[in-house]
Amino acid sequence: MMMEVTTTTTTTANPTKLDYHDDMWKFHSISSFVSFFQGEDGRCALILDSTIFYPQGGGQPSDTGFITISSHPHFKFIVNDVRSKDGIVFHYGFFENSGEGFESKLEKGVQVLLYVDESRRTLNSRLHSAGHLLDACLGNVGLGYLEPTKAYHFPDGPYVEYKGSVPQSEMQIKQKELEIEANKLISKGGKVSAAILPYEEACELCGGCLPDYIPKGSTPRIVKLGDTPGCPCGGTHVADISEILSMKVSQMRTKKGMTKVFYNVGS
Repeated sequence: MMMEVTTTTTTTANPTKLDYHDDMWKFHSISSFVSFFQGEDGRCALILDSTIFYPQGGGQPSDTGFITISSHPHFKFIVNDVRSKDGIVFHYGFFENSGEGFESKLEKGVQVLLYVDESRRTLNSRLHSAGHLLDACLGNVGLGYLEPTKAYHFPDGPYVEYKGSVPQSEMQIKQKELEIEANKLISKGGKVSAAILPYEEACELCGGCLPDYIPKGSTPRIVKLGDTPGCPCGGTHVADISEILSMKVSQMRTKKGMTKVFYNVGS
């Protein structure tokens, strides 16, 4: 659970620049320190002017890793959780050498070096991309009427939830067809791209329309997997569809007008 953040901290800091939006496959970067604080729950957080750390959201878990200061070789802040609030990204964690008094060395503007756990980011990106691939396959197996409403791209049981029901008599065959279609696209491969676009251009890339929660006139970030239609998404993804390796659709179930499709990716 995210600790309470004081109003002063969230209103005086400028929005954090999300460098992973520009380069989803960058695992090392340079930033500038903005502020540090410790919450009532004892957790420490660093705020930077920019970050490559993905904050938990959109069904995707946060990145982990560490942050150092080039001018202080013994400084190391372990990042074990990342969250975003009001445009500010909070890097939660602890100082590896807690008795060194590193807080005094964190002056505003000091240059810091960011290192994202590459293996964790890669797995999270593969799971997230696989979820979008399921969406793209729905129409090809006669399930185009299902509407994505929720996704969970965590390694302990990823799934996509859709508004709409699949007849029980068709459940097993549709589950298998989805898996076959997804693996066809994975085998074919295709470049994955992401860009912040004007609303009309985003609509065109997403098949002619955007979800209602995207305000008209806004500039949404659109992710496109190969030749499939684009979709609005703020998360990280693979560079090529083939990097998903393979997909297993393990279960499909319908309850109260909602359908959940559980899946996993190959190792």
